[in-house]
Amino acid sequence: MNLPEGMHVFERGWLSANNVLFTGPGPATLVDSGYATHAAQTVALVEHALQGRALERVLITHMHSDHCGGNAALQQRYDCRSAVPAAEAAKVSAWDEAALSFKATGQQCPRFRVDDVLTPGDELELGGMAWRVLGAPGHYAHSVILYCARERILISADALWRNGFGVIFPELDGESGFAEERATLELIAGLDVGLVIPGHGAMFTDVQEALKRAFTRLDYFEADPVRNAENAVKVMLKFLLLERQQIALEDVAGMMATIPLMKTAGANYLRKDSGELAEWAVKSLVRSGAARRDGALLRNYDL
Repeated sequence: MNLPEGMHVFERGWLSANNVLFTGPGPATLVDSGYATHAAQTVALVEHALQGRALERVLITHMHSDHCGGNAALQQRYDCRSAVPAAEAAKVSAWDEAALSFKATGQQCPRFRVDDVLTPGDELELGGMAWRVLGAPGHYAHSVILYCARERILISADALWRNGFGVIFPELDGESGFAEERATLELIAGLDVGLVIPGHGAMFTDVQEALKRAFTRLDYFEADPVRNAENAVKVMLKFLLLERQQIALEDVAGMMATIPLMKTAGANYLRKDSGELAEWAVKSLVRSGAARRDGALLRNYDL
């Protein structure tokens, strides 16, 4: 897939979100910075692509740790400006980890400075191209996505992947999320998009087919919110495995009891205590091929 000159996509997998780097006309700008444990790799990728230029801006689509975990390292290296969705700026400035998502998910993110905000409706120039900031709640209440009408490119974060979208986390806290995700998908369906750069996974051009799959998946979750909670528990445990590569089986129940969103999902939706939830989650990941048992350990496994 051909990108406009001066636009680069670093596909990072599932622990770190994809990064989009603009090296064309205007300030060198990175969209999303990956997870904390990959920060050195993020800096190296950016340095290599910039070829001696300085990174001037980092834009964060939403405050999940896999999208903003490299900010601190990039600011240390370049003293670059950092922009977050406007509704998150005060929380980031105060570094309120309870109000942000890090404590709730059991993930980490080094503190970074916020200089600017992204507000739906903003027009940005990135790489000499005009991009519009669009609100994209659903997966995360204050997520934004970026759209370039001239090039028909959408940076969709976790609002739309080739096969679905990110966990609808607001629903786990008893807040509305399904309706917001549907509205976001409908917004995307109304855009003229030829290429999607998702938050995770490869870029894709079969946009209408991806939207059909996403709407079908959303229907599935809306029909029974327990399914969204099951998906969330499996995704969060898999994320911890991606980060650590192995977890003692005896420690999984403790995670289920102490990570707030896992505990909430188990108690309110799956009706399982921490031990039952741990046993179910481990079996589910092993059965799907996402993990394997190795004696007293649960190990990450990718097909």
